[in-house]
Amino acid sequence: MRTEHSARQQKTVQPGIVWLKLAVSYLVIGVAMGIAMGASHDFTLRPVHAHVNLLGWTTLALSGIIYTVFPQAGSTKLARVHFWLLNGALPVMMGSLAYILLTSDMQILPALVISEIAAAVSILALTANIFLNLEAKKEEKTGNGAQLKPAGF
Repeated sequence: MRTEHSARQQKTVQPGIVWLKLAVSYLVIGVAMGIAMGASHDFTLRPVHAHVNLLGWTTLALSGIIYTVFPQAGSTKLARVHFWLLNGALPVMMGSLAYILLTSDMQILPALVISEIAAAVSILALTANIFLNLEAKKEEKTGNGAQLKPAGF
């Protein structure tokens, strides 16, 4: 019998799921922007489109996959820092960059710079998390005591 506690516990075992759902949301936004730019022949927002696809779709999707395959990394404080910094920075960065590109008004530049720094720090948190919390699989021993090495090594 599955209790509410075990259902909640099972949800926390897969930390990458939220990342993947957000990633496909950014994919939809990036594709829509690409279609709109192509239809209008106005490519002013090309840098926003590229960042939505790279930081939004690709980075979030890869992070989600990493945190699903390695749930011990996905449940760390570094993963939470990575998540909140990137997901807080990305909309601000994309909005302020779009505003600057469309209006040439540089008054919002500090918001763009701060959000870029926050996104960069989030990537450093991902990097630290991977180096600190992902380990290579241990070599296995066969029944006769010989060691099996992973393929390709």
